[in-house]
Amino acid sequence: MAVESTMVPLGTPLPSFSLPDLAGDLVSSASLAGRPLLVAFLCNHCPYVKHVEEQLGQVLAAYPDLQVVGICSNDATEYPDDDAEHLAAQATRAGWTFPYLVDESQEVGRAFRAACTPDFFLYDASGGLAYRGAMDGSTPGNGLPVTGELLDDAIGKVLSDQPVPEPHRPSMGCSIKWRA
Repeated sequence: MAVESTMVPLGTPLPSFSLPDLAGDLVSSASLAGRPLLVAFLCNHCPYVKHVEEQLGQVLAAYPDLQVVGICSNDATEYPDDDAEHLAAQATRAGWTFPYLVDESQEVGRAFRAACTPDFFLYDASGGLAYRGAMDGSTPGNGLPVTGELLDDAIGKVLSDQPVPEPHRPSMGCSIKWRA
């Protein structure tokens, strides 16, 4: 069932986290402080993520100075397509070079108030939320091309120390698969 982003208030501070990447190395929010950061909640099984994954890689390739992490908070026991092996295959398929983190406890996803996959949270250099929402207006089946224009514009503004004017279009996707 498709759900939309929570639309966390702009200016909300980056939640603290320390999560393993797919190789088991820890990545922490503290190590990413002081520069703009995109946190993308993603997974392998969701058709909404599959719909945008290649374009996401292309958009991010244009911003080598932007720090990016992907986080999978889904319950991989109930959704085995979202285990580390399948996430690694997805990253390769999509051309992603950013760390893909596994939130096994689901505490980080809850701290961000992530609701769906994909769900994008863009933070400015001071660690304040500057954009949250969709990559563009495309969803599986609506016939609109996947351009990444909304996220691309937001990244450009944040890297230029400009605000991203509202309204922000909520992201839409599969609900995060929380454990009971």
